[in-house]
Amino acid sequence: MVLAFVTVSATFGDSPLRGLTSLTIRLMLGLVGIDKLTGQARMAFGIPELFDGIEVTTLAVGLFAVGEALYVASRFKSNPEEIVPIKSSLWMAREDWRRSWKPWLRGAAFGFPIGTLPAGGAEVPTFLSYVTEKKLSKHPEEFGHGAIEGVAGPEAANNASAAGTLVPLLTLGLPTSATAAIMLAGFQQYGLNPGPLLFTENPALVWGLVASLFIANAMPLVLNLPLVGLWVRLLAIPQPWLYAGILVFAAMGTVAAKPSVVEVGMLFVFGFLGLLIRRWDYPVAPMVVGLILGPMAEAQLRRAMQMTLGDPMVFLENPGSATLLSLSAMALLAPFVMKGLSRFRAAED
Repeated sequence: MVLAFVTVSATFGDSPLRGLTSLTIRLMLGLVGIDKLTGQARMAFGIPELFDGIEVTTLAVGLFAVGEALYVASRFKSNPEEIVPIKSSLWMAREDWRRSWKPWLRGAAFGFPIGTLPAGGAEVPTFLSYVTEKKLSKHPEEFGHGAIEGVAGPEAANNASAAGTLVPLLTLGLPTSATAAIMLAGFQQYGLNPGPLLFTENPALVWGLVASLFIANAMPLVLNLPLVGLWVRLLAIPQPWLYAGILVFAAMGTVAAKPSVVEVGMLFVFGFLGLLIRRWDYPVAPMVVGLILGPMAEAQLRRAMQMTLGDPMVFLENPGSATLLSLSAMALLAPFVMKGLSRFRAAED
């Protein structure tokens, strides 16, 4: 759990301090509710709805949906750009296929291995693919103006890295993205613990999940290509209507999951927090990971302290625990060391 905290917090976003700050906020929110060891209410302020803690769905919808809608609405221009209708064919021509198949393969080769790393993610392979395609392209002047290689390669890398995040999730229980963190919460709701034993205890679930990836990649071809004209028409909807619709449906979903005025209030509080996080470029993934793993980490830490009468050296006596904590320390210090070296080299130049 500590390794998951550090890798996600220190590698998401441009600043590891911002990632750690986002994680700390979420760990503080994880203290809300009934203490599992003592049975006492913490930070509930006498509100019964807070005794069960903060719902994962409420936080996720508030941060991702409400927060993003408020952020985009705050950037809305009084004179939005005119939407230019597509006049060319919506289907790929033979030349498009010829220019795309190599970037697809290279993007997938970048995305999946990096996505499987505990400190991976989609950002690194996406930018790496874009830079590579720009260097290998016979038409580098088209990049930034609609070059198909600049779309095919990074998108393939992004999709491949998304599938790669299932490797650390299923084998180690490490959610390396916000989506993987939501999936981990879903596993826990059904009493499933991702890890090596998951492949032997629930093989049907694991291989069913792998098979669903093939279906998930085929369905966009069935839906998006014939209906691309319809999706483009959505751009003609006035943007204020979209923002209002997102807020309404987010509130309706929260009420349907847990009918409570307090829950709706927390939804929009988290939405405002998501607006601030988006405004100041703080990563959201550490908050979701902290929401799911925070209470579990606290319970295990306190249980270990009780068993050893408060001796913290128990975490270093076991080789497995010591190795994971060492990797966590390296992942935490690496961004600061690399930044210091880059500043030192820049000063020498």
